[in-house]
Amino acid sequence: MTGTQIVQREQALSVIGGEATDANLRRFLHGIPGVDAVGLEQRAAGLGTRSIKTTSKKWALDRIIELIDLTTLEGADTRGKVRSLVAKALTPDPSDLSTPRVAAVCVYGDMVPHAVEALGSAHGDPDAGGISVAAVATAFPSGRSSRSIKLEDTSDAVSAGADEIDMVIDRGAFLMGRYGDVYDEIVAVKEACRRTDGTYAHLKVILETGELNTYDNVRRASWLAILAGGDFIKTSTGKVAPAATLPVTLSMLEVVRDWHKLTGQKIGVKPAGGIRTSKDAIKYLVTVAETVGEEWLTPHLFRFGASSLLNDVLLQRQKMTTGHYSGPDYVTID
Repeated sequence: MTGTQIVQREQALSVIGGEATDANLRRFLHGIPGVDAVGLEQRAAGLGTRSIKTTSKKWALDRIIELIDLTTLEGADTRGKVRSLVAKALTPDPSDLSTPRVAAVCVYGDMVPHAVEALGSAHGDPDAGGISVAAVATAFPSGRSSRSIKLEDTSDAVSAGADEIDMVIDRGAFLMGRYGDVYDEIVAVKEACRRTDGTYAHLKVILETGELNTYDNVRRASWLAILAGGDFIKTSTGKVAPAATLPVTLSMLEVVRDWHKLTGQKIGVKPAGGIRTSKDAIKYLVTVAETVGEEWLTPHLFRFGASSLLNDVLLQRQKMTTGHYSGPDYVTID
């Protein structure tokens, strides 16, 4: 582990109140105050009604693009499809070269080499103007495989050049109260993110909130993922309904806020699945700004997992420039 990770682990054990055993994790997680579901949903609804002035909308649209993980996660994915996705990530709107690039492209592990090759010199840190390659791993989306396979899945993607790993937690273990197993697996996957030079790929921990059933479970899973060393907490795989919702994302942001108050450490949040329009994405920007602060609105700390959102943002952006909407062929399908 790096020095930073050692400090993070010490902070986590201090918060837990001892080693990360099932008993200690259960005591901590079940000692967290329950979620006021009505209050949470009312606050999310209120934030969702906030309006943005026309002068700020252009900024918001550009920021949404810069925060997108442009994604293709289909069984029919091919090298050509990934190259087309990368081309769109690099130049979202060929008719307007002032359009910013997305943060990352997100693909299955076996597609990572093709994404890296297609990006070429543009492959890099999105906070510095590059585009990262994110890979889903750990038997995505179900998480139903042995731990050894999950770790090999992760290390293979990192070796191929993935900058970020999006793992899924074992929801079955979590719902059974086997918190130690979930914790240990996240720790092990984080270690599998280690590169040969000693640095680590960023780890996004997918909770699959649509299968967790309650806001209390979402809150507990968020804490568990952060305590185990996740760099991001992510709502969903996009394969289970419901996927990202504003109340669920708000609940996760509140955990990130509370962790930052306790430790000074900033954790990222990624809502994924079901966010298809600029109007909806702006609601998330407002919620982030109001809950953890505008400093979180950077690729290092917030992402949208999306495949179709970019198309709507481009149409809205073009509308602001020309005063009218383009036809349906203005944007590419993928």
